[in-house]
Amino acid sequence: MTNESVGTMTHADVMFLEMMIPHHEQAVEMSRLASTNGASPGVQQLADAIAAAQGPEIEQMKSWLDEAQAPDMMGAGHASMSGILTESQMTQLAAATGAAFDRLFLEGMIGHHQGAIQMAQDVIDAGDNSMVNALAKKFIAAQTAEITQMQSMRN
Repeated sequence: MTNESVGTMTHADVMFLEMMIPHHEQAVEMSRLASTNGASPGVQQLADAIAAAQGPEIEQMKSWLDEAQAPDMMGAGHASMSGILTESQMTQLAAATGAAFDRLFLEGMIGHHQGAIQMAQDVIDAGDNSMVNALAKKFIAAQTAEITQMQSMRN
């Protein structure tokens, strides 16, 4: 993070960050399963890249919320976020190994990324904070590229 202040945030900016943190946390959790569930080398490499990118982004978003002294607007209402895997889907992914894991991971992460892209576009359309807007654009670019990669791997 730069020394630039995050400044003020609208309701849309705060909601985006508050939703994207657990969204990213689930992607990291999904990615960490690759090393214990016999993922193929390509899926393992992708999972490692996702975890390496999103872990620091989580910390950045948390620090922006802290700096802005933003109130918790979400509470525990994370289950309805776009692209988030259900508890059942996460259980299936955690139990899968090898090729079955790869398939569930790729399918789940494609949907997960599509949800994140929608959330990012929503904050670009409704938010007002330039740093949050820039981060949302970064998410769209990175996750669109990863979706293309995952679709190719899945096929």
